[in-house]
This record gives sequence, structure tokens and C-alpha cells, in this order.
Amino acid sequence: PAEEFVAGWISGALGLVLGHPFDTVKLLGFFKGMSFPIASIAVVNSVLFGVYSNALLVLTATSHQERRAQPPSYTHVFIAGCTGGFLQAYCLAPFDLIKVRLQNQTEPRAKPGSRPPQYRGPVHCAASIFQAEGPRGLFRGAWALTLRDTPTLGIYFVTYEWLCRQFTLDGQTPSSGTVLVAGGFAGITSWVAATPLDVIKSRMQMAGLKQRAYGGLLDCMVSSARQEGLGVFFRGLTINSARAFPVNAVTFLSYEHLLLSWG
Repeated sequence: PAEEFVAGWISGALGLVLGHPFDTVKLLGFFKGMSFPIASIAVVNSVLFGVYSNALLVLTATSHQERRAQPPSYTHVFIAGCTGGFLQAYCLAPFDLIKVRLQNQTEPRAKPGSRPPQYRGPVHCAASIFQAEGPRGLFRGAWALTLRDTPTLGIYFVTYEWLCRQFTLDGQTPSSGTVLVAGGFAGITSWVAATPLDVIKSRMQMAGLKQRAYGGLLDCMVSSARQEGLGVFFRGLTINSARAFPVNAVTFLSYEHLLLSWG
């Protein structure tokens, strides 16, 4: 149903506004690169929730409204989540690359006479990557992104469903408080699983900018571990978890309320 895609788009936009400062992690640049992700990531989120809901429809022959009375198995939830994660990853890859490149620009913007940023905006960033690295350059890190999102989004939806069922009577709709808590902890759980590959993804995305070439996903993992130890794979877990709870709590709450209001 189309409403799942629309609800996913709106909830993704709301979650992005809340979580973008955590992504940027710069005191004076909390909303750096904000206009581009609002449209792009919201569209990607609509793909995730739309594909997830429609995959469950295929697997269980029940609509979103019917699933509280006839809850799907956790196996079906996991498969649907993985399907949504896989398709989302390929839609997300170019947008995520551009966002990472824009946010990692360190050139000062306020000092007179300073060198201008390498990228003047998302369109210029995409064109520059295409010119310097070719079409494949826009999908740098896509394999790591796919490996990150496919299983972790299965875990994400299973965690959400499990927590909702623990605190909701059979056949009832979860309360707003339950949805907020379940969504928040689903976000944290998925990021605990995703952080190692998120580190690798970001390093591969930045490799072209830093003129460093990795032989592939495995080479990036081995090189990173050899130079910085195994702890490198959990770098950023604290900020990811701090971001994950409020962002996913708001995302699920808005998603559920929109679908409920549209009936």
C-alpha cells in the first residue's frame, strides 16, 4: 500500500531533523549539509518502511492494521526487515556518500582569505566524484553499506516488534509510550550490530577524498585493525547510540500514528 511509503517518508524526515546534529558532531555546524539529507534520506526511509510492510503483506497476507490481531512470526519480520534493508542500501549509497563527504569538509568557512571548501554543495559534490572517480565512485562503500543494513534492519524490526508485544495486550494497539521506548531501543540494538561495518563504510567512502585506495572491504577491515586495533570497529558507538534512541523513537511514533490516522 502506498500509505506505508508516504508515512515512511514523513517519519524519516522528522527523525532526520532530530538526528542530524549527532551525524555532524561539530559545535558550530550542527545542521551542516541539512537541506540535502532531508529530501534524500526521507525518500530512502520511505523505501525501507514501504518495502518492509509490503514484504510482510506478501509473507503473511495481512495489512498493517490486521497485524496487531494476527501478529506475524519473528522470522517473517526479520525477512521483511532484511529485504527492506537490502533495497534501502542501494538507494541510500550515493546520498550517504555525498553526505559523508560534505560533513567531513574541514575547511573553515568564516575566516577571510581561507581556502574555499572542496565541494560547494551536494550537486557539485556528486559531479566532482563522478568526474574524478567515475560512476562507480558514487557507490563507494555500497557493499559495506549493504552488509551493514541488510541484517541489522532485520534485527531492528524484530526488536521493535518484540518490545511492543511485551508491553501490549494481545490484539491491542501499542501506546505512544510503548512505541517510543520500543523504537528507541530498536535503534540502539541495530546500531550495536551495525557500527563495525559503519566504520568500514565511512573509511571506504572517504578513501577517494584522501587519495587512499583500499583493495576492497576485507582490505579496509584488515588495514584498520592492524593499524588501530580491534577497538576501531566500535569507534562512534556512543554517539551512534545517543542518536539512535531519540531518532528511532520519533520515527516509529510518527509512522505508527500516521498509519493509524489514515486508517
